[in-house]
Amino acid sequence: MPKDLDIKGIAYHSGKVKDDYLFVCIKGYETDGHKFLEMAMNNGAVAAIVEEFQDHIDIPQYKVANSRSALARLSATFYNHPSRQLKMIGISATNGKTTTSFMTNTILEKHQLTTGLLGTVDVKIGKRKIPAKLTTPESLELQQFLSEMVAENVSHTTMEVSSAAMEMHRVETVDYDIVTMNNISSEHIDTHGSFERYFEVKSKLITEAKKDAFALLNLDCPYSSSLINKTKASVVTYGIENKTGHLSCENLDLSTGRAKFTLQVLKPIKADWGTIEPQQFDIELSVSGLHSVYNSFVAITIALLENIPVKTIQEGIYAFNGVDRRFQVIYEEDFTIIDDHFANRGNINVTLNTLTAMDFKKLYLVYAIRGNRGVDVNRENAETIVEWAEKLQLDTIIATKSISNVTHYDKVSSEEEKVFLEVMKKANISVILYDELEDAVKKSLEEVQKDDLILLAGCQGMDDGAKITQKILEEPIKHIAPSF
Repeated sequence: MPKDLDIKGIAYHSGKVKDDYLFVCIKGYETDGHKFLEMAMNNGAVAAIVEEFQDHIDIPQYKVANSRSALARLSATFYNHPSRQLKMIGISATNGKTTTSFMTNTILEKHQLTTGLLGTVDVKIGKRKIPAKLTTPESLELQQFLSEMVAENVSHTTMEVSSAAMEMHRVETVDYDIVTMNNISSEHIDTHGSFERYFEVKSKLITEAKKDAFALLNLDCPYSSSLINKTKASVVTYGIENKTGHLSCENLDLSTGRAKFTLQVLKPIKADWGTIEPQQFDIELSVSGLHSVYNSFVAITIALLENIPVKTIQEGIYAFNGVDRRFQVIYEEDFTIIDDHFANRGNINVTLNTLTAMDFKKLYLVYAIRGNRGVDVNRENAETIVEWAEKLQLDTIIATKSISNVTHYDKVSSEEEKVFLEVMKKANISVILYDELEDAVKKSLEEVQKDDLILLAGCQGMDDGAKITQKILEEPIKHIAPSF
């Protein structure tokens, strides 16, 4: 077996193997890369990383305990550890990763920095954008993107870090300078097996942060705040309810949905460049929601740590107009329509809490039941809605299964529909259920009056809600009968 090989590239998909490539056999959910090793060899692979030796293969095989971990380490080495040459900002949360990342990037760009962005929506390399396929790319693509950022003189890279990425070793070799844990609530339990495991995996971004990094933690989230003494990084804390940390606010005004507040730096923060002294300054957001206030705390803190002037921070944060489906105002004339990724208990609580601070006459909730997430998730989501119903004077929900607007993977099962309806019946909340999303939206637009508010709420089943709504608003509205 040769000790030295001239490796010209790495691949974990046999179809992408070229001459003199190293092929890494990864075991996935649906297939096993070991089955394609012979094909990879025929395509030009000169060596392979395996978890199990394969017979009848004429190229060297190097056995490892975990091929995903090996892929991450090999990729970082192959691309010369690009994250070490960038200011890396890792954003983690159950809810708000995308908004926080975009918000942070907007401020950095306002300061005339050349930035990179890795997340659910885009991969941004300087001025170039590539549509994202995963919240956090596979380690090989991730290291390639980071390498391209270095080549294009990017100085700061903001990155969404998902729990799946942590679990699957995609970010194992990324050298973070600032990490955050905005919030944690029940989500992705199907991926991790339990909430405890989900929290354990997600927390690694904080608990494994290097000594000279900064960890930003939310005092109003018990899970985030529990990590304060579990990291070597320098901790910076913030909160709205809990004002014992480094940052808080006063004069919070959410009457229009879009927050105005006075940000307070309550304690000195020792940054790389010097000390951020106690101070206060006004902030106005162009995006709606209490959760946007929390997200802005993170973006503002990152900007302060990077010694960005307050005026630039104020201008940058106001210039941020939001991300699709994150408490996004899509119509605002005689009545208001908000579109929200109503994913889980934490997301629902923040969204509905924000509505309690807004001025409107009547709320119409158009809710897409979550498909293929199980009975427990749908029961919890329904119970969370019920907890806010009295405060929001919500006695009727317009629900939909969005049959024509979801893939087979997100189809609502009869059990998921049943548990949602049972929870609502027990709470004496009427449900008008439609098979189709378009019919549910039409129903809300038939009923809405001046100064009312329609909330389009849901995940995959509501992804087309804004588009459908805009189309209907341009047409005469006809009555559609519900499915029962």
